[in-house]
Amino acid sequence: MYKYIHFLIALLFWSGTLKGQETREIIKELEKQQHELELRQIDLSSELEIYRLNKIREDLHAVGLPVLSEDVDDELVEHGAMILSYNERHEQANWVSHIIIPAVNKGNLPRTNDFRKDSLVKSGTAVKSDYWYSGFDRGHLAPSADFRWSPRAISESYVYSNISPQRPEFNREIWAKLESFVRKHVWVTNEQLIVVTGPIYDKGLETITQGPNVVSIPNRYFKLILDIEGDEKKAIAFLMPNASCKKPFITYATTIDEVEKLTGIDFFSNLPEDLQSKLESTYDFSKWEALKEGEIPTQNPLGLNDRPNNTLNSVEADLFVDKKACVCGVIVSTRKTSTGSVFFNFDSKFPNHTFSGSIWSDNVKNFTYEPEIEFLGKKICISGKIREYKGKPTMNVEHEKKVTFLDHNGRKLPK
Repeated sequence: MYKYIHFLIALLFWSGTLKGQETREIIKELEKQQHELELRQIDLSSELEIYRLNKIREDLHAVGLPVLSEDVDDELVEHGAMILSYNERHEQANWVSHIIIPAVNKGNLPRTNDFRKDSLVKSGTAVKSDYWYSGFDRGHLAPSADFRWSPRAISESYVYSNISPQRPEFNREIWAKLESFVRKHVWVTNEQLIVVTGPIYDKGLETITQGPNVVSIPNRYFKLILDIEGDEKKAIAFLMPNASCKKPFITYATTIDEVEKLTGIDFFSNLPEDLQSKLESTYDFSKWEALKEGEIPTQNPLGLNDRPNNTLNSVEADLFVDKKACVCGVIVSTRKTSTGSVFFNFDSKFPNHTFSGSIWSDNVKNFTYEPEIEFLGKKICISGKIREYKGKPTMNVEHEKKVTFLDHNGRKLPK
């Protein structure tokens, strides 16, 4: 009898051990599959980046690269996502042509700030010591934020062939607003835009001479924007002084023809002649300005694995009214009022939102970017005191330090 009981106990123990071993094997197999999927995702991302970069260069050549007059220095240089014409005499580009693709809407790569010589320019480019302590910003012609979907492209945007000496009050204000405006158009239309940017080389330009190179300081810059993706093809150009500009940037809108007269450059020469004539001779700002409020589809509240520890999602925020907390979610809609305040909703659009944020006009100056542009579609966390407004939780954000951007896995992006 006792032997029989001992046998049953041993059998149960052995059975339990066997099941434990089976569970461990299942876990190992699933972990192996997960690892293989992660590796495959990395491979797919790299492959997709290559095809996107190739398509960008194909499309730039298709519309025709800018053609300079014969007496202008010109060394053509092709990077992954931008093509430029380098002018050795001025130690910067004559023009930089690139495309903002809809992938920028989901891109969340941070700035790399790896400013460096452009090894592809045979004559050599400017270097750090040419700009350092000069009083001028190293202004991007093709902005790095337009490439935040591609590690290669965003890094290449920091080569000095894509840099020009811009006054801080110009580069950080109206120029940045114009760049954000163009990206917002891609956000809303989900169609790519072709952009060509460059300086105007007026006679008698001042120069920076503190480094090994002599770098010209342009008095003006141009930016051309071409949309031939949609049913209604359109184009517009901007001419802006390298100075503090207090007027709205629409004040500086002009035609491509006007820029061609000033620069001697022929843009988009491969377009059909009738279309080229129509697009380059006129512009209608209302076609660019009449954009609906930025918004993306409703998102599910973030789970525990999709956000940092000790944070709340948009639904949980309702339980912590009048308490300080950190709330995370995807910004699905943004709005900037006529007085300059910014409002944004997490996960669901108004009036179905469960949590919202605001930045009052007096605090917008504490942001080095335009929140209504940069927040949209991003996974972010905001820190502060949760308040209740019209029965729903909300939070006022006073400084960009209170905002954290997350990657698609819920990890904090480096600042």
